[in-house]
Parts: sequence; structure tokens; C-alpha cells
Amino acid sequence: MNFLLADVRGGLGPYVGVFLITQAGWDQATLGAVLTLSGLVGIAVHAPIGALIDASRAKRAILVTAIVLLAISSLAIISAPTVPVVFAADVTMAALGAVFAPVVAAITLGLTPTAALAARFGRNAAFDKIGNVFIALLAGVVGASFGQGAVFWLVPLFGLLAILATLRIRPQDINHRRARGFDAQPPPISHSSETDEKPEAWFRLLGRRDVAILALVAASFHFANAPMLNMVSQKLALAHPGEESALTATAVLIAQLSTIPASLLLARADLVGRKPFLIVALAALPVRGAIFALSDNAVVLLAAQVLDGVGAGLFDALLPLMLADAVRGSGRYTLARGLLGTIQGIGGSLSNVVSGGLIVAAGYNATFAILAGVGLLVLVAAWQSGIVARR
Repeated sequence: MNFLLADVRGGLGPYVGVFLITQAGWDQATLGAVLTLSGLVGIAVHAPIGALIDASRAKRAILVTAIVLLAISSLAIISAPTVPVVFAADVTMAALGAVFAPVVAAITLGLTPTAALAARFGRNAAFDKIGNVFIALLAGVVGASFGQGAVFWLVPLFGLLAILATLRIRPQDINHRRARGFDAQPPPISHSSETDEKPEAWFRLLGRRDVAILALVAASFHFANAPMLNMVSQKLALAHPGEESALTATAVLIAQLSTIPASLLLARADLVGRKPFLIVALAALPVRGAIFALSDNAVVLLAAQVLDGVGAGLFDALLPLMLADAVRGSGRYTLARGLLGTIQGIGGSLSNVVSGGLIVAAGYNATFAILAGVGLLVLVAAWQSGIVARR
């Protein structure tokens, strides 16, 4: 399911913007405005959608509905690339971005005993990354062979396969108490049923120390990490005119491939604890930023992209596991995931504006050095907070 959902979600990727600019006659300003507004909507709906997923026992149905809506949005863009249609489709896709990862995480919690969660989340992330690599290669081949429009038909194709995989999960195998962050079994006597036991008030979630620290770490990490791939691609492109596409594709591919073994290593988090993995994930960011700041050699810069897979890949796989630890017993796992996604999204969005201004003012190398410094501060702050000391 994770492999096929990655194909569904990653099937469009950058092709929407490329198609609208090159085939539908859009200008950059219109495209930027539509993508920005739809992105803001996506950030805003993370928490409400998380609350809906927590409350629902029809998690498979939510996932199937999201797949169908994404397929419809894809076909709408290719069929009628007008501003109202594309805006509606982009808003829908942005909102669906708050559905896929949280509902998969909730189903995972419901299917998997606590002792096996680390291995299962690691495998989820690995198959997701394998799907991302596969669909990127397939979309490139399909687009080159049959035109850009053909790429949009990959979404309903893989959507159908993802629905079939989802429906193979038996609903009776999902423990809905555990899926939303309660204990697997209800407490005795006065709180004997799931409906009697009340979930924690949503506004108290960020009052939980570990949840608040995790949110700040996630936002700060993505603030420093989000612009680095685009920046190093631009740096390579400026230094090697005529090789822009090949260098960018190589940088992306190296990062994606290196996430796979990093994610699978997470299976050992239940044996050695979360601490070593979080330290490695957070430490990879400042090291990568320092290399990007100090070197102009294409081979060195591309090799340093392995650290993107180790850092961001491992952090993204570790985040739902650490969140499950932090909110256990609250009954608000997916809502907490939504709140975290909103805070994370704000951090990532702000970083693009800040890094762009820094590049204009001080250049690429200085900007990389500043982002590396932010990454180092995140590592130190997480260490000092004690969150990395917990199992």
C-alpha cells in the first residue's frame, strides 16, 4: 500500500507546473499565486482532518475516498487547465496532502503492536521512498514517450492499484483504540467502552512537553532543510551550464535512494532506543550545509546529498514513531500529527522566503552556512531539552 500510494501522490510532482507553463499557456505569476493559495489551504486543514481521522472507524474508506479525489483532480487539470478548475484541483490536492500520511500512520498504529512499531514505520518509509523513485523514473519515461499529458493518467492507474491494496487490509484487524492513541484495551469498570473514554482536549496536546519540543524541532529542522535541495541544484546549474537537468535529477535520485536503507535501519529503534537515530538525523543537516558552503566541486556536492537521505529520510520516518510515544493515551494521535504538520509546513514555507532573501543579499555559500548553523542549533536544543535521551 505504501509503495502504491507513493506512486499516486508522486505521480504528478513537478509535472503540474511544467504542463501549465509549457502546454496550457500559463504565466509564472498566475501559477505561483494558485500554488501559494492552495498550499496555505493545505497547511490550514491538517489539524481538522487529523481530528476527523481520529474519530472515524472507517479509515480505509477515508483513504479510498482521498485516492479517488486525487485521481479526479489529476484528470481535471489535464482536461480543463483553466484557472478556476486548476485552483479547485490544487486546493483539493493540498487538502488531501493532510490525509495520506496521517491515515496510513493511524492504520499502522491500529495494525501493529507497540513493540513492533519502529520496524513497521521504518518499512512504511522505505516502501514509500521506493515508490517515489519508481514513479519518478516511470513518469520521465512516459512523459518522454507519450507527452506530458500521459503522466496525469498514471494517477488513476496507480490509484486503482492502491485502492485494491488498501481493501486487502481487513477492517477487523485494525484496533481503532490503538489507531487513535489510546491503549489497545479499554480501562475497566467506569470507562469500559471506547465511547465512554474521552480523548484529551486538542489544545492540551501542545501543552505536553514532548509534543511541544517535537513540534519546534520539526519546524526548525524543515526550516533549515527545505530549501537546500533547490539551492544546491541552482548552485550546480550556475556552475555547469547545459547540464542543469542531469545534475538536478542526480541530486534528487541520490537523496531518494539513500533514504531507503536509512528508513529500514529504524527497525532497531526498539532495541537501541530513539536517541541514536534522532542524533544522526539532526546532525546530518549541519554537516551537509557546511559541505555545500565550503565546496564548489560537483562530485562533492552530489555525494553530500546522501546526507539528505540520512537526515531528512530518517527524521521523517522517526517522527510518527516519536509522536506515538509522546501522545500515547491521549486518543488524539492523528490530530497531533495534523498540528505537527501545520507547524512543520509553516517552517518549510518560511524557509523559502528567508533563503531567497539571503541568497540575494549574501550569496549561496553564506546562505548554506547560515542554514547549517540553524541545523546545529536544532541539534543542540534537542539534546538540551532531553527529548533525545528518552527511549
